Amino acid sequence: MKLTDLDYARQLDREDPLRDFRQRFHIPTNAAGEPVLYLCGNSLGLQPRGVTDALQAELEKWARLGVDGHFAEPNPWYSYHEIFNEPMASVVGARPEEVVVMNSLTTNLHLLMVSFYRPTPQRYKILIEGGAFPSDLYAVQSQARVHGFEPDDAIVELFPRQGEKTLRQEDIEAAIAREGDALALVLFGGVNYYTGQLFDMGAITEAGHRVGALVGFDLAHAAGNVPLKLHQWGPDFAAWCSYKYLNSGPGGVAGVFVHERHLGRADIPRFEGWWGTDPSTRFEMGPRFQPQAGAGAWQLSNAPVLPMAALKASLELFCEAGMQALHQKSARLTGYLHELVTSIGAGAFEVITPAEPEARGCQLSILASGDGELLHQRLMEADVICDYRRPNVIRVAPTPLYNTFEEVWRFWKILEESVS
Repeated sequence: MKLTDLDYARQLDREDPLRDFRQRFHIPTNAAGEPVLYLCGNSLGLQPRGVTDALQAELEKWARLGVDGHFAEPNPWYSYHEIFNEPMASVVGARPEEVVVMNSLTTNLHLLMVSFYRPTPQRYKILIEGGAFPSDLYAVQSQARVHGFEPDDAIVELFPRQGEKTLRQEDIEAAIAREGDALALVLFGGVNYYTGQLFDMGAITEAGHRVGALVGFDLAHAAGNVPLKLHQWGPDFAAWCSYKYLNSGPGGVAGVFVHERHLGRADIPRFEGWWGTDPSTRFEMGPRFQPQAGAGAWQLSNAPVLPMAALKASLELFCEAGMQALHQKSARLTGYLHELVTSIGAGAFEVITPAEPEARGCQLSILASGDGELLHQRLMEADVICDYRRPNVIRVAPTPLYNTFEEVWRFWKILEESVS
């Protein structure tokens, strides 16, 4: 069978050890009630079927017990956030005490920069990827201003070389070395939202620490998508949302990583709140903050249990499938998509996501040579759900928990017809 044969895709699906996980998600349908081609997990993951039961369990507890639900088994609300430490740590390659689920992504980035962006008159610059997600840029600009620096001076944006679409690793490391003693913080996305490029986070961390800077990552497009080894790589902090590849629902609660070398230290400035205190003494209502031993010390408020219940249902699937198996399927699924898409005649578009499997995750970014918005409209009319980013990029993300090889084949056929 040829790569472009439908039977080839169906054979890959029959051989897929994770094929049954698709049945555990709600797949959106068109007006005729038929499943659409949902390739937008990089923007909003689909709803696991277990979410309804997980939410209902907490709603029933609330109805039945009221405030006593804070201490009622199973999963008392008082310690509800703690049930995420181990599964989330396994997703991001951390130790359980290094992670906590709380707040939303940009809120967490600000809270972490309170601790890890501590500029001086000599060391105050922040290096970020050029074309980072706008919220990251706004966050670092405002942090610079709060500390009395002009963003145009303090923020160093690193763009690809002229004529190239992605950053070279040697250019990232050279920029870090060039800024040297002036560099306070390196803040990169783990995966660039626009190009889908996966950065070498271990090498970036090493380069940043070599010049005395602190290093953090926005893992919005990396958590649940690519293998992560945060504890081993050693960045100072990281943050991520959970509504994309982690399928927690719109606006779902986010996550934080703080490396263990920073835990329990009294010399780190931090915005503090009651829920960051030691839970064994929290109800003593003392006048002084007694921090938890782990990353939970960065919490401000008690857990939003209902949105967390949705995340709990999703993480159970991740633990059952295993990140290694998910990554293996992801590499095959996206590799198959890349081979098919690049087989279409030259000139219609360019795939700007790196071709090397180790430099990408689920997402392929397709740069249209003509009217990208029109191409996206044609895909939507054919019941393909993906997204469009100006000036001319269509992002497609086949995710291993619920997308199939046949869906990838069907997308290729629709794309081929749409550009012809």
